Amino acid sequence: MTISLGRGRGSRFGSGWILCLLFPDLLTTPDARPLYPMDLVRLLIGAFIVAGFTLGVLSTLLRRRKTLGLTGVALAVAATLLGGPWVEISGPVSGTRSLGLDWFLLNLLLLALLFVPLERVFPLRPTQRIFRQGWDTDLAHFGVSHLLVQVTVFFTMAPAGILFGWAARPWLQAWVTSQPIVVQAVEAMVVADLAQYWAHRAFHQVPLLWRFHQVHHSCVVLDWLAGSRLHVVDIVITRGLSFVPLYVLGFAPAAVYAYLVFVSFHAVFIHANVRFRFRALDGLLVTPRYHHWHHAAHAEAVDRNFAVHLPVIDRLFGTAYLPADRWPEVYGIAGNPVPEHYAAQLTYPFSRARA
Repeated sequence: MTISLGRGRGSRFGSGWILCLLFPDLLTTPDARPLYPMDLVRLLIGAFIVAGFTLGVLSTLLRRRKTLGLTGVALAVAATLLGGPWVEISGPVSGTRSLGLDWFLLNLLLLALLFVPLERVFPLRPTQRIFRQGWDTDLAHFGVSHLLVQVTVFFTMAPAGILFGWAARPWLQAWVTSQPIVVQAVEAMVVADLAQYWAHRAFHQVPLLWRFHQVHHSCVVLDWLAGSRLHVVDIVITRGLSFVPLYVLGFAPAAVYAYLVFVSFHAVFIHANVRFRFRALDGLLVTPRYHHWHHAAHAEAVDRNFAVHLPVIDRLFGTAYLPADRWPEVYGIAGNPVPEHYAAQLTYPFSRARA
């Protein structure tokens, strides 16, 4: 199992960052560029290349299937030939439109470093592999949503200003921003989750929207990466509606960023293959067991647990379901109608519409 953790993926991280050094205007996020400690970044790039080459060689020698190991070795060699961590950035970096490769790499690295060990040490299903069925599809979803972050952010935030600008009241926004940042962050979570609850519920109950949301529920195995399986249309509509109350109430940017950081980790955690129960939190915060029941292929759990953060919202509207001391046995949709690969999942809702 140790060898399968590598399979040359360290060299993929290294190769990705070398591309960021070679084409910073195109591939790096403008707001993040001034924040990078470049000496540390270069050190990590070198470490990933060495680790990817080493694990690729070990995988090639010890595993029956050689493809991934050889790919890791080839990527490490290619990264070194391109200049390795010593690639110099020539001239000022001024691009304002970016593919966001650095954002993708940072998120994937941080989340993997946090959740892969958790799932190995505290697994809900110990026999479930890291590279389980459908992991490559979910990684593709993760990659597209992060690589197109500027596009999705634009389509998420623009409708709020265009369609709901009339609802903003300066006196109300002034009162909201006068509160402590911590209070604003909690309030942002409450109002965003209320909006997200109804958007999520609509995606389950409106047939046209359900075609898109089926992609998310097609996961038959849950882990930290499974939550990334979301159709782009689902992402834009749900996040866009969730952002409306944040825009109208005018929360301070620091409060919104604090909420977004919390969301980025919490949304991954509640899908994770971990056996934590958190009984004291069951009534206060959505836990992995609570959200796993939302994905359960059990008749009694269908169309339940729509809230992403606050289970009290489900209880308020009669959609909460959390049997004592039980986890779901199976996940997914009856009949498994959604195809497996990313491209097929992207077109699936539209082919269903034509049919």
